[in-house]
Amino acid sequence: MNNKYLVWSATATLIILSIFLLASTAYVSDTATSANTVSFSGQGKVMAKPDIAVINASIVTQAATPKAAQNDNSAKSKKVVEFLKKQNIDEKDIKTSSYNIFPQYRYPQFGGQPTITGYQVNQSLEVKIRDLDKVSDVLDGLVSAGAEQVNNLGLQVEDPEKLKTEARKMAIEDAKNKADELKDEVGIRLGKIVNFMENTGGYPIPLYAFDKEGRGMGGGGGPDVPAGENEIVVSVTITYQIK
Repeated sequence: MNNKYLVWSATATLIILSIFLLASTAYVSDTATSANTVSFSGQGKVMAKPDIAVINASIVTQAATPKAAQNDNSAKSKKVVEFLKKQNIDEKDIKTSSYNIFPQYRYPQFGGQPTITGYQVNQSLEVKIRDLDKVSDVLDGLVSAGAEQVNNLGLQVEDPEKLKTEARKMAIEDAKNKADELKDEVGIRLGKIVNFMENTGGYPIPLYAFDKEGRGMGGGGGPDVPAGENEIVVSVTITYQIK
């Protein structure tokens, strides 16, 4: 009985010891690999002139019933879309981005339950303008056609992938040049690349919003919209093994 107990105890001890040694070996190996690497960062920038404008136009109507408010909203929306088509904006570049129906309440002065007095329908259209020379006229005409407010005008590069590829190449070259300089300065030999990370930036140019009364645009006439340039930035980090 005692002999069997001793055998099992010895076996269990060996198993636990083996697991501990394997875990320790893996940890040392990982630490060694991490310690024998070096990382370099690089950045590439490409400037691009925007070729499209994207805006949101809000159409708001109120009525006693949801159906009446929706019908009024549809009629105003139809006029807005007709105006946009007259500006040679394709139907595929006009889409509804949101559509909401809200009850309108009257709140008693001295407490009590609020009562519904009507309904408001708020529809937002996202419009893509491909001819930047028409942006000013479109903005001015939208409120005349029935839009209550124009929001979030942004000038963008429609297809930035080609520019991102160019910026990425520049960033990789920048990182590799830094690696070449350092290895010569400190006398190390670089092995294979063991890790690569990328971060891409580049944003549309936001401008302003204005409403039917011209608030935010200075009033009178179409606003002047400078296109400027977009900056597309790619940052990379390359990690090498040290031989």
